[in-house]
Amino acid sequence: MYLQHLRTLLWLRWRLTRNQWRRGGQVNAILSLLVSILGLGLAVAGGVGGLLIGALALAKATPQATMFAWDGIVAVFLFVWLLGLVTEIQRSEVIDASRLMHLPVLLREVFFLNYAASHICLSLAIWVPTTLGLAFGLAVGRGAHQLWLVPLLLAFFFMVTAWTYCLRGWLAALMVNQRRRRAVIMGVTMFVVVLAQLPNLLMNVWRDDTRRVGAAVAHDSGKNAQVVRVCTLANRFAPPLWLPQGAQALQAGRVWPSLIATAGMGLLGLLGLARAYQLTRRFYQGDDRRKTAPPPVATPATKVVRGRLLVERTLPLVPEPAAAVACANLRSMLRAPEVKMALVANVVVFVILAGGIFLKHGAAVPPAGRPFIALAAACLTMLGLMQLLFNQFGFDRDGFRALVLLPAQRWHILLGKNISLLAISLPVFVVLLSLLTVSAHLGPAELLQACLGFCSVQLALGVLGNWLSILTPYRIAAGSLKPTKAKASSQVLMVVASMFMPLLLLPLFVPPLLGFLCNEFTKVPGTPITLLGAVVLLGCSCLLYGCTLKPLGRLLQRREQRILLAVTSEVE
Repeated sequence: MYLQHLRTLLWLRWRLTRNQWRRGGQVNAILSLLVSILGLGLAVAGGVGGLLIGALALAKATPQATMFAWDGIVAVFLFVWLLGLVTEIQRSEVIDASRLMHLPVLLREVFFLNYAASHICLSLAIWVPTTLGLAFGLAVGRGAHQLWLVPLLLAFFFMVTAWTYCLRGWLAALMVNQRRRRAVIMGVTMFVVVLAQLPNLLMNVWRDDTRRVGAAVAHDSGKNAQVVRVCTLANRFAPPLWLPQGAQALQAGRVWPSLIATAGMGLLGLLGLARAYQLTRRFYQGDDRRKTAPPPVATPATKVVRGRLLVERTLPLVPEPAAAVACANLRSMLRAPEVKMALVANVVVFVILAGGIFLKHGAAVPPAGRPFIALAAACLTMLGLMQLLFNQFGFDRDGFRALVLLPAQRWHILLGKNISLLAISLPVFVVLLSLLTVSAHLGPAELLQACLGFCSVQLALGVLGNWLSILTPYRIAAGSLKPTKAKASSQVLMVVASMFMPLLLLPLFVPPLLGFLCNEFTKVPGTPITLLGAVVLLGCSCLLYGCTLKPLGRLLQRREQRILLAVTSEVE
């Protein structure tokens, strides 16, 4: 690529970023600058900390302990990397090659520029200095031969980024067909979530099996030796684990295994990059060799009996405009892949964690703690739905224009949005409550209290969700969970609300606390007091929701033009 072309493309990227900051206002620019400075500070701190840890602690470790330490580092990095892959499944290209086809620029040059620019992210900015600091620290504390860790680390990061870019390119080409788009997004998300939770499930099963066999010292030592053998075998055959294998060899004073691992990961990275370039060339030049589908066979026309659609249904005791908004929004959420990704990435994780914990320790819960455990189903449900609750208009995107043009009162729109979210959260709550009932042996009183608490927290957090959705809307990119052009002030407010959300759930535990105090210090039975407190709390939540619904509707009417601009503006 000509140097002048490269400078022009980089200047264009900088200009677009500057325009985004300027349109966000001075507060957004200041917060973005502070976030950049914070990221730079974390990178420097990671490098210095890695240098000190490598020189003072890891240099004195045995080769086997060094291997396990690097195994942990690689595992944590890959987990963070997979989370980033789920957030933005499709490849994010800085320069759209289709807009440069008429310029005297080669496709491979734009490809390499996009590859380098798309991996300028916070995870690499932190992990690369940290691991390089560990390598230099080992060189200071162990010897100069530890500097061979530097090319080994660079080959590892090159291999991971190359195959990630290849995977994103393949998925981007595959999801051009909209019929397969949702299936691909959900499949990748489910795979990553289950893969991330697999160690937790295996550890629970492992511990249970160990307890059944017996807690003998000889058996534990044999189990540990078996774990060491399995990890050593995995380090030999799994390419991402060649880094710990090479670090172990360097710790033992052997250089050749590290050089072989470096060459192997480098060749795999080149292979992934070549495959990514081949897919990119086919995608942009139309060299698609996939087989075309055979022509459809003509069949005699048959009369199809169609039932009532979801959007045609009405809800009892709900105004007709609110029912229409609820049914339409529910259908939209059931079809949107990004909503399913949010549910999988948040709710399913809470279900797996809660199920594993309470199925393992639920029988040991005392009767006095069961009312508190029952309310955990309501709390975990709402914690998993924070992204949908606090940004109800961000998933609408261009569909928000239909709400603006809807000839209905704005509080009807908020009510419909809340009802559709209730239809999503209720099945999750039922699943969690069923798991807790089986594991902790909850009684009818605890189940009734949990249902009342769920209704209370749904109404109370519905008020907070409506307010935040009106004040801090931001667009969610289609097919991903990545915010598009979200102001830094909005992001900070959302983070603060998410951090203090558990404090908002504390009043939910006041009724069972009163019941516990009555059982311990008085002769009054605690169960009626708990249920009475839950009913009072539900009444207060209903009063709060009813008193704030119409004022929030008027606030929505005043800010709907700003919301429309925020949720319909695409990336420049």
